[in-house]
Amino acid sequence: MADTALVIGWTRPVRGREPRASTVFGEGVALWTKLQGNGAIESWEAFFLEPHGGDLGGFFLLRGERDRLAALRSSEEFDRFVGRAMMVVDGLGVVAAATGPRIAELMERFQANAAELA
Repeated sequence: MADTALVIGWTRPVRGREPRASTVFGEGVALWTKLQGNGAIESWEAFFLEPHGGDLGGFFLLRGERDRLAALRSSEEFDRFVGRAMMVVDGLGVVAAATGPRIAELMERFQANAAELA
């Protein structure tokens, strides 16, 4: 079961580069589909947010095991995707998130730390 997720978010396409942003988005979809097929990630989803006045316009959510996602982040194909995406979208960011069974582990650690520091 996935215990970690990668959030790959952006604000909006660079003005005038929207067609290229669409191309790179398609490259991401193809890459995530391939990675899911070979077991490197458990699943992925794409999200486009409605206009809300904030900085986040959309994101990919990749789910998997912590070690596999860490290996993915240091892979050449991931670096290539991120490098290309940085050229066609503003505000690109990649951040790991705990999910699934790791949430209980992190909450237990948090509660222990809180008790020690109370």
